[in-house]
Amino acid sequence: MTSARKTRSLTVPLYRAAHGRTGDKGNRSNISVIAWHPALWDTLVEQLTEDAVARQFAHRQPGSVRRYLLPQLQAMNFVLDEVLDGGVNDALNLDSHGKALSFLLMDMPVQIDADLASHLAGSDTTD
Repeated sequence: MTSARKTRSLTVPLYRAAHGRTGDKGNRSNISVIAWHPALWDTLVEQLTEDAVARQFAHRQPGSVRRYLLPQLQAMNFVLDEVLDGGVNDALNLDSHGKALSFLLMDMPVQIDADLASHLAGSDTTD
């Protein structure tokens, strides 16, 4: 008789599983997410959906969130429209640059299979 192996998962901030790059143009922010290890890619694709990212940025009220996958690089790019308070030059917000928004995405919690923990950056984990 074969028994299904129950795997444990860890809740970690996204920056433990990936790093990011970002830029802004007008009222649009581009945030790229790059997996630290190819083994983490499928998990990131599953959890970092357009809807999940839109929820993470709900307080910024993005007009739209689009995701572009780059599987050969284990990377994805998110384009968030109308998220920069009109753009860097128009905003009254002191920190409206898209670069600051990448930190918000990198802090998003993700569930990682415990078997993949060795591919995570850093050492602290939360169950």
